[in-house]
Amino acid sequence: MTAPTTGLPDPETIREVLRRLRARQGPFRPGEPLPIIDQVVATVLSQNTSDVNSGRAFTRLKERFPSWEQVADAPPDEVADAIRPGGLAAVKARRIQEILAEIERREGRIDLDRLRGLGDEEVEAYLTSLPGVGPKTAACVLVFAMGRPAFPVDTHVHRIVTRLGWVPPGTGAAKAQALLTPRVPPEIRHELHVALIVHGRTVCRAIAPRCGECELRDLCAYGSAVPVSGEA
Repeated sequence: MTAPTTGLPDPETIREVLRRLRARQGPFRPGEPLPIIDQVVATVLSQNTSDVNSGRAFTRLKERFPSWEQVADAPPDEVADAIRPGGLAAVKARRIQEILAEIERREGRIDLDRLRGLGDEEVEAYLTSLPGVGPKTAACVLVFAMGRPAFPVDTHVHRIVTRLGWVPPGTGAAKAQALLTPRVPPEIRHELHVALIVHGRTVCRAIAPRCGECELRDLCAYGSAVPVSGEA
């Protein structure tokens, strides 16, 4: 096993990681894009919970309130009740209503299709100026709703790039995203993001990562230190 090189990766190393993950995971199948506001709300709901729970919360919210105007005008406890499966319901309900109110104040209606005519940096600046919207949420909107070449760093991606040694230990997710986005070739950012999430859920888990069967082990600062026979 060769010792992995730590530090910001070069594009060929990144492509090699994606090639290995794709060989394990099979063909990449991107999901159907959501409207921009839907993606903003869905990303807020995804924080600190599983995809299953956040998806259930989003579905319940849309069923309870057919329009975003109804969500904005509803009593906060009714919004919280609708999204309860996603956890932190009161906090997320307040944040969603704050976001919707600010969009309506700026745009005159609750609609963000105007952003499609803006450049990536302008979109990011607009979104991150909304209440509680950070770089990861903005990147998720860019890549998933708008088809732009963004590279969101969520919990799974952050854990993996830290273990690989691509960013120093203690680097926050927002900083990791800022450092790595220019390094990841634009045409593979969406695919790499999704592949790393799958890898984080199935192999490079937060607890008891399965380093002994990881195809990235010889490239990984963390995995190369784990005994060959076992789990971390």
